[in-house]
Amino acid sequence: MKLFAATVIAATALVATPAMANLDLAKKSNCMSCHAVDKKVVGPSYQDVAKKYKPADEAKLVEKVTKGGSGAWGTVPMPPNPNVKPDDVKTLVKWILAGAK
Repeated sequence: MKLFAATVIAATALVATPAMANLDLAKKSNCMSCHAVDKKVVGPSYQDVAKKYKPADEAKLVEKVTKGGSGAWGTVPMPPNPNVKPDDVKTLVKWILAGAK
């Protein structure tokens, strides 16, 4: 019974924390230097990105985060992020498209 209870608690913790984990991943990946969840910093807020793009744009955004780009939000270019693991970029983009909640 104790094993079952421990398993349920562990599973609940995993399900309950993905948003915080993705915010932590954004911080760890240095994304928060230029972005914030709910306000413009150097780049747009993640909530504004979620309003502009749809889930179908995921691959486009993964490429933009990885390779960098400019023009979509003004003249300030987004630098490339080659040191962020591809799976982490995908996780971050999914989180952002879901409203960074």
